[in-house]
Amino acid sequence: MDRDATSGFRAAIVARARLLDDLVAEAAGRGVAQYVILGAGLDTFAQRRPEIASRMQVFEVDRQGPQSWKRRRLVDLGFDIPRSLHFVPVDFEGTTSWFDELAAAGFERSVPAIVSSTGVAMYLTKEATMTTLALLGELAPGSTLAMTFLLPTDLLDEADRQVLEATKRAARQSGTPFVSLYAPDDMINMARQAGFAVARHVSGSELAERYFAGRSDGLRPISGEDFLIATT
Repeated sequence: MDRDATSGFRAAIVARARLLDDLVAEAAGRGVAQYVILGAGLDTFAQRRPEIASRMQVFEVDRQGPQSWKRRRLVDLGFDIPRSLHFVPVDFEGTTSWFDELAAAGFERSVPAIVSSTGVAMYLTKEATMTTLALLGELAPGSTLAMTFLLPTDLLDEADRQVLEATKRAARQSGTPFVSLYAPDDMINMARQAGFAVARHVSGSELAERYFAGRSDGLRPISGEDFLIATT
C-alpha cells in the first residue's frame, strides 16, 4: 500500500471513530445510559471520553485473551478501570450466547442502549450477521446500532478498489479472510428484516465531507467501509 493510500486508510479509521463518538454523545445527551461495543479490541472510548463514559454503563464484548492483555496494558499506562466499564469476555464460536453473557454482566435488556460493531461484519457469514441483527433488533425502543460493513469492489472507484483488493489479500494471508461484503441496500434490508424500525446508510464519502472538508493538505479517507445506522 503506497503512502497516500496508507494515509487515506488511517483517515478512514479516524472518521469511523469520530462518527461513533458523536453518536454516543448524542445518545447520552438524550438519556441513553448503556453503550455496548461488540468486538471491542483496543477501543479506548472509556479512556478518551470519560466525561461521557462516566454517565453510562460501557460494555466491551470480546475474546478473553485480548481483553486480559488490554486490562493489563491500561493499568501499566496508569489508567484506572472505572466501575462503569465492564469487560465481557466471550467465545464467539462457543455454545454460550454473547448476548446472555452481556446480560450476566449487568446489561439491562429493557433499557435503551447504543451498540457499535465496527470492523467485524466482513469476517462473518451473512447468516451470523443476520443472527446478530435479530438479537439487537429486539433491544428496547430508542436503541441504536452503528455497524460498519465493506462494500463489494465493483461499487468503488478504481483507486479505492485497488486498496480494498490489497487489504483483502493481506487479510487472507494473515488467516483472517474477508467472508462477506454488502451493498448498502442489502444491509438496510437485513436490518429491517431483523426488526429495526429505521435503518439508514452513511457512506464513506459522507464521512469525508463531514469531517475532512476544507483541509489544506487534501487528506481524505478512502472509501469502502460504510455504516449502517439502525434504531428500534
